Amino acid sequence: MALSLTAADRAMLNGEAGGAAAFAMQVLAAFAEALGAASLIDISRAHVDGCLYHGQASLDFVERLVSGGGRVRVPTTLNVGSLDLIHPEIMRLSAGEQAPARRLMRAHEELGCQPTFTCAPYQTLFRPAFGEQIAWGESNAIVFANSVIGARTNRYGDFIDLCCAVTGRAPAWGLHLDRNRAGRVLFRLAGFPASPEPADTLYVAVGLLVGERAGERVPVIEGLPPPRDEDQLKALGAAAASTGAVALFHAVGITPEAPTLADAFGGHAPQEVVEITPQDTARALRQLSGVPDGSAISAVCLGTPHFSRAEWDRLLALLRRAGAAGRVPIYVNTGRATLAELERQGELRDADALNLVPVADTCTYVTAILKKLDGAVMTNSGKWAHYAPGNIGVEVAFGALEDCVASAAAGRVIRRVP
Repeated sequence: MALSLTAADRAMLNGEAGGAAAFAMQVLAAFAEALGAASLIDISRAHVDGCLYHGQASLDFVERLVSGGGRVRVPTTLNVGSLDLIHPEIMRLSAGEQAPARRLMRAHEELGCQPTFTCAPYQTLFRPAFGEQIAWGESNAIVFANSVIGARTNRYGDFIDLCCAVTGRAPAWGLHLDRNRAGRVLFRLAGFPASPEPADTLYVAVGLLVGERAGERVPVIEGLPPPRDEDQLKALGAAAASTGAVALFHAVGITPEAPTLADAFGGHAPQEVVEITPQDTARALRQLSGVPDGSAISAVCLGTPHFSRAEWDRLLALLRRAGAAGRVPIYVNTGRATLAELERQGELRDADALNLVPVADTCTYVTAILKKLDGAVMTNSGKWAHYAPGNIGVEVAFGALEDCVASAAAGRVIRRVP
C-alpha cells in the first residue's frame, strides 16, 4: 500500500518548513512506507528516548536537526540521559566521557524539547489524556500510556520519535488504530488467596510472565487484584516491556479499555489462554534473582521506572521508622519535577543521615554511578533486575521495597515479604 501524504506533508518534505523538518519528514515517510501505513496522523505530544548517549551516530543525528534549524512542533519531553546534570558529583565518568553525553542532552533542548530527563513522563505536567494520539519512546512509558491512561502510541525507537516530534506526525498504523488495540491472548490468574493489599512483587511477576509469553500480541489479564495505586501497574508494564515486546495490556476491570473481558477482546475469542498460578509467579521471581538470602550487598537501587511521589513517601516512612542509616547506600532514580517538590517541602533534609542518594536525569543501570560493584545490588524493580547484569555487570538480588530497606540496613539480603 502506497503512503498517501497530505499537501502539508509534501510541503514539509519539499523543504518549505526548513531543512531539518524536510529531513525528519523524509525519515518518517520512509519508516511509514516500510510499515505499510496508508497515511500519517497528527500527534499532540511526544517523548524522545534518544538523549541517552550510545555513540557518535546518536549525536550526529540530533546535530543535523539542530544545524538545520529544527524545532519540535508538539510538546516534547525527554527520556533519561547518560548523566545526572543536577548531581554531577555522583558521576563516575571522566570529563571526556561526559562531554558527548552532555552535548546530546543539551542538543535536544535546543530543538525545543522539555528538559524533563525522566522515563516516567506520565508523572509530569505533560501527561496525556485518554484517546490522545502521541508518539512516545521508552518502553515503560509506552506501555503505561497505552494501558493505564488509554492514550495511543506505538513503540517508537530512537530517531523516529524525534522525527515525529519535529513533524508533528506519526504513521497511521499499529496501536494508533482501534482495530489493533483489541486483546489477542488471555492471561488468567488462578489459585491466589484474597488479599486486602496485594504485594508489589505480584505485579512484577505477572509482568515478567506476560512479557515472556505474549510476544507482540496484546495481552489481557483476568483476575488481577485491584492495585493500590498506579505504581503497581507501572511495575507490571515495565516488567512486561522488558521481557517481551508488550506495548499495551488490558487488565479486566482495571484499565480503561477493559471494563469487561468482552470489551478487552473487542468481541473476539482469545487466540490462547494462559493460566498464571502462585507457583508461576514464584518461579519468575526466582529467575530474576539468583542471589540467596544472607548474601552481602553493596547497594540498593530503586526507581526504575523513576520513583513517583507516592513511592518516595512510602520509602521515607520506612527509613525514618527504622531510625538509622543503612550500611549500604540506597540510590533512588527519580524525575526532576518529583525531586524539586521533595526538596521544596524539605522531605530530603535527612537524606545523608539515611544514606540515601537521589539520582535525577538518568538511571543507575545505564551509566556509571554506583561506587562499589563488589557485592550484589538489591532492587525492587523487575526492569532494573532484568537489565543491570548485562548493562553494568552486577549480580542482582530482587525483593519488595520493605525487604530492600531491611537489606540496606543489614548490608545483606533479607527477604520477608512473599
